[in-house]
Formats: sequence, C-alpha cells, structure tokens
Amino acid sequence: MKLTEKMSYLQGLIDGLEIDDSTKEGKALLKMSDVLSELVLYVEDLQSQVDELTELCDILDEDLGAVEDDLYEDDDEFDCGKCGECYDDDEDDDDEYDFDEDDDELYEVTCPTCGDTILLDEGMIEEGSINCPNCNELLEFDYDDLTIEDFENTAEPLSDEKE
Repeated sequence: MKLTEKMSYLQGLIDGLEIDDSTKEGKALLKMSDVLSELVLYVEDLQSQVDELTELCDILDEDLGAVEDDLYEDDDEFDCGKCGECYDDDEDDDDEYDFDEDDDELYEVTCPTCGDTILLDEGMIEEGSINCPNCNELLEFDYDDLTIEDFENTAEPLSDEKE
C-alpha cells in the first residue's frame, strides 16, 4: 500500500469517528490529520524528484560510458580481457617513474673513511667529487685521467638484479 493510500484510509477513519472539533482533543486530532496529509504530499513530491534525478543520472552514466569507450577503444593494454571495462589508472604514474628503463649505469663506490657503499651514476662521477652521505668525507674522482678500461676496473657497475 502506497503512502497516499494509507493516508486516505486514515482520513476515512478519522471522518468516520465523527470527531468533535469543539473539544481540545478533537482539534488536536484533526490538525494532526491535516499535517500528515501535507507531509504525504511533500514526500510524494520529493519521491518524484528523486525518481527523475535517478533517471537523469542513469542517462548521464550511459553517455559517459559511451565517451569512455570512444576515448579508450585503442587502449587494449589496460583491458583485462574479461569484462571490457578495465583500465590502469596508474598509467601516468608509470610513465613518470619508469624504473625499468635506466639510461645511466649505476656504480658502487666505497668510502675509504667510513666504509659506506654509495651508488653513483656517470653524471655524478663526472662532477668530480661528492660528499659521503654517511660521514660527510669529500670523495674526489679524477675522471679525466682515467680511460674507459680504468674506470670500469675502479668502479663496478651494478647489474639489474641488485637495483
């Protein structure tokens, strides 16, 4: 039974009781009936607005799905292959922090003072010196006097497994 039907039934009961509106109790019951009738109308209006907005949201959701399909139709690499709706939202993060493609080789250098192992790339070595992050000892590299063979013998490049 809908809310309006329940209110109509209640209004019929109140009318059938022939409540005397000259008494305090009668006035209170009749006013409560009027307030309930207004509340039912208000709730029905709100329900129709909610139904209309729900329908509009469903239409917008379908339209957005169509736009997403058009936009991502060529991005099969993000599709799981099962549902057709998957994509990787970390795509931009992967491009910014791509650790698989290292342009520079890394070299291990051991500080003679504290024995701490430091990882350096070729650019850091070309600068000529660096302070040890552990003991702040200045480590100098004479990169100009070394040949490639000497350099490879003094600093060991790291393999991909150690990174």
